[in-house]
Amino acid sequence: MIPDRLLPVLERAQPLAERFAEAGFSLYLVGGVVRDLLLGRDMRSGRDIDLTTNALPADTKRIVKGWADSVWSQGERFGTIGCRTDGWDFEITTHRAEAYDPDSRKPSVVFSDAIEADLSRRDFTVNAMALALPEPVLIDPFSGAADLAAGRLRTPLSPESSFSDDPLRMLRAARFIAGYGLQPDEELVAAVRTMATRLEIVSAERIRDEFDKLLVVEDPSPGLWFLADTGLIDQFLPEFSRMRLEQDPIHRHKDVLTHTIAVVANTRPERLVRLSALYHDVGKPRTRAIGDNGVSFHHHEVVGARMTRDRMKALKYSTDDVEAVSRLVFLHLRFHTYQMGWTDSAVRRFVRDAGDLLPQLIELTRCDCTTRNARKAETLRRRMDELEARIAELRALEELESIRPDLDGTEVMAHLDLRPGRDVGRALDFLLELRLEEGPLGHDEALRRLDLWWAEQQAARR
Repeated sequence: MIPDRLLPVLERAQPLAERFAEAGFSLYLVGGVVRDLLLGRDMRSGRDIDLTTNALPADTKRIVKGWADSVWSQGERFGTIGCRTDGWDFEITTHRAEAYDPDSRKPSVVFSDAIEADLSRRDFTVNAMALALPEPVLIDPFSGAADLAAGRLRTPLSPESSFSDDPLRMLRAARFIAGYGLQPDEELVAAVRTMATRLEIVSAERIRDEFDKLLVVEDPSPGLWFLADTGLIDQFLPEFSRMRLEQDPIHRHKDVLTHTIAVVANTRPERLVRLSALYHDVGKPRTRAIGDNGVSFHHHEVVGARMTRDRMKALKYSTDDVEAVSRLVFLHLRFHTYQMGWTDSAVRRFVRDAGDLLPQLIELTRCDCTTRNARKAETLRRRMDELEARIAELRALEELESIRPDLDGTEVMAHLDLRPGRDVGRALDFLLELRLEEGPLGHDEALRRLDLWWAEQQAARR
């Protein structure tokens, strides 16, 4: 009996499968939908369907012509033809066996006419299953279903062969370990340890994208530990393993790596929040010092923000991502500088500095508390609640998200009879400080205070 959750996919793929059959070709459903079907999960790919066939790309284009609303062939040299109909996207790839040349970042594609050969080149056995169409029959030559049931992560061929074909699969293993609760077999782990440096032939963009997918699974901890324990993470984020500082009961500091992974797991699975959690203490190893009062990491947020910026640029993150995450790392200790309660001025500055990243900064700050001391954790929680309450109070009275001086540059120039220049900027800085310290002044009071300030400036220049 076909599960109900598979019926929409089969109904959409059925006409296409019949066209391939009429043309003398086979068509199979492959990819995550087969795996997730066996797990009882909903389709992760939404309205995207991956298929494989023994038809060559030219044949596939001929078969879908007249049936699909649109066709695209950007991936044709890799054997993939895409098409869309009724809002559903289909990617149809010719059976293939591909391998990386030893010194190349690009796969060398060889087509095959057998589904078993195609499945043998897949990354893991749990992904090396197919569903024959139009009559659904499971094709599982490498016991992927049994591995799913046993919670085991294996490769269809030897792990050395699989990872040599595409070294990114070593990183992808971490995502499957964390996202599906699978345990890697010993041969897979040993191969990753031995072949970690093979990742150097993979582009920074592919590494970045795969790592981001790991970070946003519900709990990425098992995958992060796998990367650290095998040394694979040293190939693209060497700062991570350096946070594994020795535990020191005498000076009472805990392993920074353990804390970091816990913070990542504590945060909601939002990419920028998880990235900021990953990097928030990256500056600690460089700033660690032991003195009379124990271990300190003075200015680690400053050093960490700079390190974050450099590493994310190396991994080809967008400028917006780099700026956002490095700013969150820089600000992640700001909350702790206010020990005596939240004045209006402190709240305004906190909101101003966080800008549109305020929700992410609050999330990071809350989740940075991993102490087992219940009293300390409760104190931090109450202080955070107090801050959020103060933000809500001031937000109801003031436009906190758009804090700006009570006067703009045009008004300053007209009132002081100035031309554009440094004095106008200094006047606006002065008015902004007043706004942060005292809240909205109103137009007339702002002019009066501006006159007093300007008189002082003039007197100082005499």
